[in-house]
Amino acid sequence: MNEIKIVTERTRLRLINLSDLDFIHTLHSMPETDEFNTLGIPKNIDETKSIIEPWIAENKLSEIKNYTFAIENKLNNEFIGLFGLKLWSKKNRRGEVWYKINAKHWNTGYASEVLAAIIDFGFDQLNLHRIQAGCAVENIGSIKVLEKVGLIREGRGRQLLPLKSGWSDNFEYSILESDERKLSTTKPKLP
Repeated sequence: MNEIKIVTERTRLRLINLSDLDFIHTLHSMPETDEFNTLGIPKNIDETKSIIEPWIAENKLSEIKNYTFAIENKLNNEFIGLFGLKLWSKKNRRGEVWYKINAKHWNTGYASEVLAAIIDFGFDQLNLHRIQAGCAVENIGSIKVLEKVGLIREGRGRQLLPLKSGWSDNFEYSILESDERKLSTTKPKLP
């Protein structure tokens, strides 16, 4: 099993496992965290289990292509949320990030802190060239997080996200390995 841990000032990220099921089910069942998410609220804990079992299996592969991390508070081990990093082919050297934070931890800086660490991990450890993300155009919180750490808005995908409120446009963001990492503790590689 892979023992990847990423530590920030206030958090610890580790690959999820089945013991996280109750926390993940609670997170996925929150109407606030579902508003801009295409997954939907699970009908029951068994549905959540069927969603995360492939994520857990992927985390156990010798060459992970889809990382799914649990975000924990370092001081008390409280579950804060989930963070994902999906890798494209090695030739493309590209990753795509997503995150879902428990609503009681919104506006605390956790998402920005963790995203900055994942960007460092992607560029410094995985040798990525580009990391991208998308978010619903009305998801002001995520827009602020993405821009705070240095991702640049590249475009708008029209009616890309099937949200429970209807089809939503999606802002597309990215950061390159040579771009400034605003919250990073490492220096960017130059081309």
